[in-house]
Amino acid sequence: MKNAQLIGTCFGLLAMLAGGNLKAQDAATTDTRYGLFNWLDHRSDYGQGAFPEPFMVDDSDLETSEFRLDWLHTVAGGAHSDIGTAEIEKGFGQLTLELEVPYERDVVNGATTEGMANIDVGARYPFYQFVSRGGLVDTTFGTAVEVGIPTTSDVSHNTEFVPKIFNDLKIGNFTVQSILGYSMLIGPGDDGGLDTFEYGFVFGYTIPHKTLPLPGIAQLIPVFELSGETTLNKSEACQNSLTADVGLRANLKTIGRIQARPGIVFVFPMDNGAREQTHWGIITSLVFEF
Repeated sequence: MKNAQLIGTCFGLLAMLAGGNLKAQDAATTDTRYGLFNWLDHRSDYGQGAFPEPFMVDDSDLETSEFRLDWLHTVAGGAHSDIGTAEIEKGFGQLTLELEVPYERDVVNGATTEGMANIDVGARYPFYQFVSRGGLVDTTFGTAVEVGIPTTSDVSHNTEFVPKIFNDLKIGNFTVQSILGYSMLIGPGDDGGLDTFEYGFVFGYTIPHKTLPLPGIAQLIPVFELSGETTLNKSEACQNSLTADVGLRANLKTIGRIQARPGIVFVFPMDNGAREQTHWGIITSLVFEF
């Protein structure tokens, strides 16, 4: 009888311990949630450098402090274009603010047009995150807005307003960044009043240093991007343009608080609409995280 009571007591203690562990696990899972409606998750890799810096597609990851310089060179027959861009991004909590200043130079049939293009001011913020129990699947949904301020140069005439939604998905070392936007041009000229649906996808696969131990490189990330737009009104309605690029981004080992992330991609058209503007191109990019 005493043995039965002892066994019963032991089972009771085990049950209490098991129940306590389950409650602790539930509490731990609950404690990872935060933000409005508890829709964000502290376990997410969003904003932790898991997603490669895009080239053509708008950035959607959280950036704490970033400065980058990009150069885009495109060729279409006898015409060519060069766009140099300086950009700075700063994070405040989960909010990322960005300022982009581009300079454009176009040469068509020997005639050159150049000047400061629209100065872009933007902001983005995540509103929902899901992270699987083991962390294999990690996805973040967010919203963003961008305003292009015209400089009244030869290449900048219209104000542009672009509300957007985005998703950053990570499955193991594989990442997909998706962004959808509605562009509205406001101002004079033939382009004033033009509305465009914009979309972009960035596919990346992160190769860590322990897998490919190249000197000075923390991660090497092959990338493939798709950047498209479809006009929604005026005489250009339903015209589509889809451009792609393929290349590499290298995240170098940090020096103090600074990490350089150089990259290069080859640009090429995917349909006739894009082919009218670009036969081929190159983007070089140098990003500094600090």
